Amino acid sequence: MLSDRMSDVLDLQQRLDQHGYIAERSLAATLLLTLDMRRPLLLEGEAGVGKTEVAKALSRLSATRLIRLQCHEGLDAHSALYEWNYQHQLLAIKLMEQDDRPLSSKEQDIFSERYLLKRPLLEAITTTPAPVLLIDEIDRTDEAFEAYLLELLSDFQISIPELGVIRAQERPIVILTSNGTREISDALRRRCLYHYVDYPDFAKELMIVRAQAPAVPLKLAQQVVEFVQAVRQMDVQKKPGVAETLDWVAALLRLGVTIFDEDGIDRIMDSLSTLVKTREDQAGFTRSVVERLAASC
Repeated sequence: MLSDRMSDVLDLQQRLDQHGYIAERSLAATLLLTLDMRRPLLLEGEAGVGKTEVAKALSRLSATRLIRLQCHEGLDAHSALYEWNYQHQLLAIKLMEQDDRPLSSKEQDIFSERYLLKRPLLEAITTTPAPVLLIDEIDRTDEAFEAYLLELLSDFQISIPELGVIRAQERPIVILTSNGTREISDALRRRCLYHYVDYPDFAKELMIVRAQAPAVPLKLAQQVVEFVQAVRQMDVQKKPGVAETLDWVAALLRLGVTIFDEDGIDRIMDSLSTLVKTREDQAGFTRSVVERLAASC
């Protein structure tokens, strides 16, 4: 039985790889449990380490729809769950002025599903086959919004006063991401499996670059990854994520850089806008600093 489960983890790793996501074994094991148990998965880690890409890869692997709720400050339940189409309701009320039906019948018609605007959370539990629901950057919301999620993540149902309780026919695959800007409540954590996504090591990041940018020469890919790994060890405000690594590779190729050497320093300097993303950090990347980093790669 143990060997079978190990085989399942390795198989999921390979299938994720085929769908464009390089996952270490611990993450693949957690994803396998997420799929088997249909429990929500909370992914924490710095911005740019690939948390959102996990949900996208699962959607491709499962051949199912990806529904994304992008969280932000001030997000409320109506924006995430549902809203009534008030304009169409008002138009319907106007048209019903000559309708002789009882008022209760008219109200039932007005508050029917055809006037309901489904937002991501309601869309996710009413979609079949079961989609992947990505609740992205949950740490940007407040605790009040987290409370709205608890019923959904516990019972996969939503209460709408005018319609009653709507239950999921199939439980969606739920991925929550957090950049750690605030602490997530214990109540929400209890309902989730958990995995911390760290910056990739050299070998993994090189595999990602080779997979996502197959046209890049091997030597340049190695030098880029070594450079980025060194930058992450520096005292910078914004450490580059994997997305920045891939953008930088594309920029270097566009500028004709195929290897780090003295002749290419000017073009490397020109490309740093894709890698270094704050004014203060850019000021620290003088020519001498870039030459030193490039020479060490």
